[in-house]
Amino acid sequence: MNISGIGTMAVAVGVAFSTGAMAQSMSQVQYRSAQDGIAAQYKSAKAACDSFAANAKDICRAEASGNEAIASAELEARYKPSEDAYYKVRVARAEADYAVAMERCDNRAGNVKDVCVKEAKAAQVAAKADAKAQMKTADARKDAASDKRDADYAVAKEKCDAFAGETKNNCMNDAKARFGKS
Repeated sequence: MNISGIGTMAVAVGVAFSTGAMAQSMSQVQYRSAQDGIAAQYKSAKAACDSFAANAKDICRAEASGNEAIASAELEARYKPSEDAYYKVRVARAEADYAVAMERCDNRAGNVKDVCVKEAKAAQVAAKADAKAQMKTADARKDAASDKRDADYAVAKEKCDAFAGETKNNCMNDAKARFGKS
């Protein structure tokens, strides 16, 4: 199997896992089965690298290892979905891309290699920064939603003040239920 074939297979596996990442969490049996599948895929991809020589073999192994790390992170995000898990997927992609880029730089010499290494590092730093920004944006959205809910609850409470007795109690109970307040 050539390097582009492995890359295509990795993309297919990545798409399968990334679409699943949007779904609900999975059972422990499904999780273990998927772990076994990832391990088998990695073993197969790594064995396919043995047909290459020199740096092509190193690149192939870096791709296989990176694809395993990405698939494992995506599986973890599907099993225990959280913003932190999705952040780890983005970081795993950045690390995998960096490892492959560094192996590709080994084919070069002199200043061309130095530039290649700096570009690979810059791409890694940018991808990690983007991952961090996405995580902070998600946190900011959660905070904003909470602030909006609190403000809407304050409005509902104020509207309830126009009533008295049982009507006011019912209004307050409805507002509490609607905005998740106790």
